[in-house]
Amino acid sequence: MRFRVLGGVVAATLFAGAAALGVTASMAEGFPEPPPGHWPATAPVPPDRLVVAVAVGATGSVAADVLAPYSVFAGSPRFGVRVVAQELSPVTLSGGLHVVPDNTFAQVDAPDVVVVPAVVDWAGPGEAALREWVARQADRGALVLGVCSGAKVLAEAGVLDGRSATTFWSAVDGMRDDHPAVEWVAGKRYVEDGDVITTAGVSSGVVGALRVVERLAGPEEAERAGALAAYPGWSRAAGLDIPVRGYSPADLPYVLNAAFPWGRATTGVGVGPGVDELDLAAALEVYSGSSFAQRTVPVAVDGETRTRHGLRLLAAAPADLDRLVLTADDPALTRWAAEHDVPVSRVRGFDAALTDLAVTADRASATAAGKFIEYPTAHLALTGGPWPWRPTVLLVLTVLVAGTAGLLIARRDKGKASDGGK
Repeated sequence: MRFRVLGGVVAATLFAGAAALGVTASMAEGFPEPPPGHWPATAPVPPDRLVVAVAVGATGSVAADVLAPYSVFAGSPRFGVRVVAQELSPVTLSGGLHVVPDNTFAQVDAPDVVVVPAVVDWAGPGEAALREWVARQADRGALVLGVCSGAKVLAEAGVLDGRSATTFWSAVDGMRDDHPAVEWVAGKRYVEDGDVITTAGVSSGVVGALRVVERLAGPEEAERAGALAAYPGWSRAAGLDIPVRGYSPADLPYVLNAAFPWGRATTGVGVGPGVDELDLAAALEVYSGSSFAQRTVPVAVDGETRTRHGLRLLAAAPADLDRLVLTADDPALTRWAAEHDVPVSRVRGFDAALTDLAVTADRASATAAGKFIEYPTAHLALTGGPWPWRPTVLLVLTVLVAGTAGLLIARRDKGKASDGGK
């Protein structure tokens, strides 16, 4: 009997270990260590512009939470945007990208707007400086925009106590338990409580940023910025209700892709000069952190590049790619792809990224990704394969191997019994 129990334990342990190893590998690829070095600070924002400080964490931040609001604000002549961090060293964004901060927290001591993205270790000692700086800015009266799970940072910093707030859909229940002093609201694109605005998941940061533009720069500027962002269904008069989401069987592709990453195609995402931050955010988020359907590597021929609005980014040199996704015109990467016979797709924005993911991976993964970034997808006509068969096959093989190992151990009970227990 004891060998049957042991066999079951071994089988379960092998299966769980394989899945955990896959998830760990998937997450590690999304947040690689940043390169060493320090860069000079960026010049101050002109005095006729409102200062927007986009804070990034030392332990890593979600790329779309940083880049999407950055694009909205930087595209308006009423705002000057700076990425701020504890030090002037490169920091990691999800999807494997690295951003060079413009200034340190100490150098930007009185911004008009503070943007707080989701960070890896929101409650740990590695983000203590971030929490302290954000709390100080909120006390001073800055307008604070918490994007997605950036609300976790705000809650840990005490900024949300006594307020209403929202966050990424899967985190709401846990935050109600961990931070009962906050009134957590589900099913809203954003929640505005005084000078603190918190948004739902990932892509909702675009809508939250547009609300800040409306408050500080007026309705006409918000309309202009909204037209540039082209977020589906957005208008100043649009309601804030969105579906109240929970886990469902439709999320299984996300789990499969994360737990069984082996054998995925490697997709290079071009980080070329002048790339729009919102287009880059869409590609990194859709192919990587919200689907794990493809191994995503941000690439740039020169290694360092500046975006459309001057943000400094670091990416790897292109190598060993199965395909290349260009989010902006990039002659150097186009030449490299032609020389190495690598197919190229041109993808701009969330619509195009989700549509391309459905074709190059599968529709189920694209649909799940849309849910995880809380992006409207009803208007998209997704085509492609129906299901992620690669990780499904790996799941079956893992179950078979684990089950066989457990069965071989369990059969020792039968052998013992036939020998009279000798």
